[in-house]
Amino acid sequence: MPQPTLILVHEPEKACFDRLVADGYPAERALEISSYLAQSTDLAPEFGILAAACETHGLAFTAVELDDAPPLLAKSDPATTLVWTLTDGIAYFRGGAAPAMARLNGLRTIGADDSLFALCQDKLRSGAVLGVLGLPAPPAGLARNGEWLVEPPASSAGWFVKPNRLGAKIGIWPDSRIADLAHALELSRRVFAHYRDDVVVQPYVAGRNVRASFLGLKPETGVEALGIFFVESGGDFQTMADSMALYGETGQAAKDAGTYAEPELEPVGSRQPAADRKIRAIAQKLMNGVGLRDVFSVDFRVEADDTVHLIEFEVCPGLPCFDFRDYCRKQWGMELADAMAETAANRLTS
Repeated sequence: MPQPTLILVHEPEKACFDRLVADGYPAERALEISSYLAQSTDLAPEFGILAAACETHGLAFTAVELDDAPPLLAKSDPATTLVWTLTDGIAYFRGGAAPAMARLNGLRTIGADDSLFALCQDKLRSGAVLGVLGLPAPPAGLARNGEWLVEPPASSAGWFVKPNRLGAKIGIWPDSRIADLAHALELSRRVFAHYRDDVVVQPYVAGRNVRASFLGLKPETGVEALGIFFVESGGDFQTMADSMALYGETGQAAKDAGTYAEPELEPVGSRQPAADRKIRAIAQKLMNGVGLRDVFSVDFRVEADDTVHLIEFEVCPGLPCFDFRDYCRKQWGMELADAMAETAANRLTS
């Protein structure tokens, strides 16, 4: 019988960059967009470590670039193969094709089914689903290149503007928080010119930024294993520049220059236990109602009175990012590669 095998499918930054430039994007914009795939760059040096960790569990390990995945998945044995998709995307990125290809070939997967890979990358549609489920996601309007497609709701606190399909960030520029809707339309023109995307315009919600990370090391793992942390970066929200300074080649350059600084992490439960409980209940509803499983992250804003705002969920969290590594150590007592290997082994032998 073939050896049980974990296949990690990933889309490299350079492949995305080259494709965007060929499609007419200026190199600066293509670099910004492709930087959202930095987890592929950051994890690649550890593929050997991950292979060794898998070997200790009796697994073979194969890392394959997205463009090379179709023939490999087509010849893989459904009885002994598990597919883990590292990088997602439906617009600029194409990683959402990997779980669909796995399903086409009858292969088991780690993570949510392929329909969620598309849903989570469209903020307007995913927000609508969250609203139907009664979850505390801010309502939204939608604008395209200076024109409203959906009028945003009124807001005495102002609004927040973010691209609808570009990665998972909650802002691009420092002026993403606005006080008048004419500025929202101006930002929509800027986003369309830079990225060819619409913008979501939501009422601004106050509070501290919170990341909830989840890895189901064992199939029966539940929300008790969530790692829920305040993420303090010194700013109200993360911009494109902030993101690029943390990950990928730009992040490595910052480390080399001695200017790299990770945001501080603080457990929400140690300061606001009621908010921690609310977040776990929301995550349970996401698992039951949306279908999150195995590995995911959810972003929140939490106010001092324990009011919780659900910003968005991710089916491909940044595994090599500082916060997910920290989560694996604190929740599972493992480094990332060991946690991934044990999770895969538990799925393949269950």
